[in-house]
Amino acid sequence: MTQTTLLLVEDDANLADGLLASLEQNGYKCLYADCAEKVEALWADADLVVLDRQLPEGDSMDWLPNWKKIKDVPIIMLTAMVSVRDRVGGLDSGATDYMTKPFAEAELLARIRVHLRRPVTEGDSVSEDDIIVGTLRINMAQRSVICLGSEVILTRTEFDLLAFLAKNAGRVFTRDELLDQVWGYNHYPTTRTVDTHVLQLRQKLPEIEIETLRGVGYRMKVQ
Repeated sequence: MTQTTLLLVEDDANLADGLLASLEQNGYKCLYADCAEKVEALWADADLVVLDRQLPEGDSMDWLPNWKKIKDVPIIMLTAMVSVRDRVGGLDSGATDYMTKPFAEAELLARIRVHLRRPVTEGDSVSEDDIIVGTLRINMAQRSVICLGSEVILTRTEFDLLAFLAKNAGRVFTRDELLDQVWGYNHYPTTRTVDTHVLQLRQKLPEIEIETLRGVGYRMKVQ
């Protein structure tokens, strides 16, 4: 399985440490640069770049056109500049997306998934990272969920539970088995936790049938 590589360019060490930990926890391989001087050597290895606009040497917009010549990848620009003029300038310089600080990590992760997702067209092959059940498509490497052509944003645990049920579609699992496989008993959750997460998945993915077998457990119906 090929791991998606992200390049984080951020000179705020505290912010960078938190973002790197979050990105790695979500399955990404991370490269890091804290100044423009280090970016060029790392850019070609990245599948997506999260780029701070203000770097020690100046405005990253000044270098962005040249970096994009190395490799054209999605770029999410981070900045404390909030004016429309600044946002437009960032996008015009070659950024794919623009987020103002402070921002929620969950939103950044969602935008990363969106920009990494390649639309599936007729004739495309199915990646070994994909799990497909009916109209549901899960990419394990990117941790993205597409249903009826639209991305569905899930929490980390919702994704893990959905992926496990989809990978084993048609098979019934008790709540205890799901706790063991998805949460791990070292987290000491209760069987009620499983019920709550199944309910949340049903609300976010009403097209996908997760069946309750009374007195037994749950299974994802093969579509």
